[in-house]
Amino acid sequence: MNFEEIESQYKEILSAYLNRQSEEALYKGQEFSRKLLAEKVSPEEIISVHKAMLQDLSPDIPDDILHSLDVLLEVMIGYGIAYREHQSLRHRQQEIQTEIEIAVNVQQTLLETKIPQTDAVEIGAISVPAKMMSGDYYHFVHNENDSFSVAIADVIGKGIPAAMCMSMIKYAMDSLPDTRVAPSYVLGNLNRVVEQNVDASMFITMFYGMYDLTKHLFSFASAGHEPPLYYESATDSFYELDARGLVLGIDRHATYEQFEKQIGINDLVILFSDGVTECRTEEGFIEVDKIIDLIKSYIHLPPQAIVELVYRDLEKIQDFQLRDDFTLIILKRNV
Repeated sequence: MNFEEIESQYKEILSAYLNRQSEEALYKGQEFSRKLLAEKVSPEEIISVHKAMLQDLSPDIPDDILHSLDVLLEVMIGYGIAYREHQSLRHRQQEIQTEIEIAVNVQQTLLETKIPQTDAVEIGAISVPAKMMSGDYYHFVHNENDSFSVAIADVIGKGIPAAMCMSMIKYAMDSLPDTRVAPSYVLGNLNRVVEQNVDASMFITMFYGMYDLTKHLFSFASAGHEPPLYYESATDSFYELDARGLVLGIDRHATYEQFEKQIGINDLVILFSDGVTECRTEEGFIEVDKIIDLIKSYIHLPPQAIVELVYRDLEKIQDFQLRDDFTLIILKRNV
């Protein structure tokens, strides 16, 4: 549609309405607006056409009306520029959203892990990102020598940068020659990888443990991660497991101390990211005692039910708005 055709059609619609003020004429105007939109005719061009056609149809129109249209034309020039910029940004935002959704699917595939199924130890795990992409990571490896390994890590940060770091950690874990080696050795290797490949402004904490299903001995090491909680069934008590170590990537020569804990029947090892302990309410951060109370109230249930119910309760406390990635894992010795 060329400009002459636009003028001709608009003049016909405007003339029909000025003569009859009918709904039919207004409806034709609405249909015509869709054509103008398809032709990418700007708002200021429409005002200009309107003014020209109005002068043609009513030569004696008062000057005040024409001057008011000049003001409207200037307003529409600014509006048109802003509208086009808005549409461009909206289109770009939709493209970015699509790319993020693809990245989320890729991350979920990369970080997917299979929870070991054993008669001796029952495992419950839940991980929920605060945003679309997670900066938390957990991973299980069911070893061939009657043991399994568990890792939980947290990038200090959220969103896409944190998610990219987590993907790198997963790749580094998969690249280790043998994940069945001592936890202290695993953290030492990952520390060197992180120090060489992650920006100095990013910090990664990790806890790595290996459970011997024959001896029921849990060996573990920590790189600045939240210390695990331990529930001792015989005394019905909770306490922290001693685990210290430097955050990954700070010093490439850092070494990590390894600890051991004998696991009793019906005892629990509770691993979590700081998104669990840093749940915020109107009164401030919740205390670890609150986490313990919640776990204790569901202690009679299977581990998977416990982690899901604890998450539900903490989500409710925060008015269903997670402020940080949330990961909670419970290991329970059954026999």
